[in-house]
Amino acid sequence: MWKIVLKDGRRARLRFLTVRDKESLFDLFSSMSEKALEWSGAPYTMESIERWISSLPNEIALVAEHQGKIVGWASIYKFPSPRRKGLGDLAIYLHQDFQNVGLGAAMTGRLLQLAKNDNMHRIQLTVVKENKTALHLYEKFGFQNEGISRDAYYGQDNKYHDIVNMGLILKT
Repeated sequence: MWKIVLKDGRRARLRFLTVRDKESLFDLFSSMSEKALEWSGAPYTMESIERWISSLPNEIALVAEHQGKIVGWASIYKFPSPRRKGLGDLAIYLHQDFQNVGLGAAMTGRLLQLAKNDNMHRIQLTVVKENKTALHLYEKFGFQNEGISRDAYYGQDNKYHDIVNMGLILKT
């Protein structure tokens, strides 16, 4: 467990996701605003949460807690295929009340350190081009734009949006 102080003075703790977190994780996604989920794969059902939990052996997954409630989830999915050894996909979600206060940076930094400790080689992610806050966060950690997938995300606005493919090599 890691304790952090957010930019606004609130305290949170980061810890590993466990199977016991299923209901709390569902509560997080159920309480998130449409704006917070704007560029996500929502809606998130109990079935999708159970799928995430069932893949814990192939993940480095963290949750952020504030006053006993989960307010953030971040994960690196480690591909189990031998041909994708050391490669992972990063995803992160923060409750709207915990955005722009340093929680995303704290969770991303901790995940990347854990991935290095796990001898991972490369982390990749995709982000909708209009999600400037997320793009800035990933660039801050050294992720590089590796190309654009045009019209690859159908948004809540009923329009297609470009996706930025990003990657970070952890070891050389």
